[in-house]
Amino acid sequence: MSDQLVCVTTFHYRHEAELARGALEASGIEATIMADDMGSEIPSLDLHQGVAIFVREADLESARQVLDLAE
Repeated sequence: MSDQLVCVTTFHYRHEAELARGALEASGIEATIMADDMGSEIPSLDLHQGVAIFVREADLESARQVLDLAE
């Protein structure tokens, strides 16, 4: 596996993504949030496009377990 970033999940609201990122980082998994909300100028865009959380590919399964998204 590489250090390539992959999307672990998507949320409708940025605050949900921030909480999830905090849980991941508390578990030792680096995570980043990506959202196209025009620099927080138009937060309603999150509802249409979502707020995605990305982790390293090697951390994907652990991240799913932390977020209880196991398939």
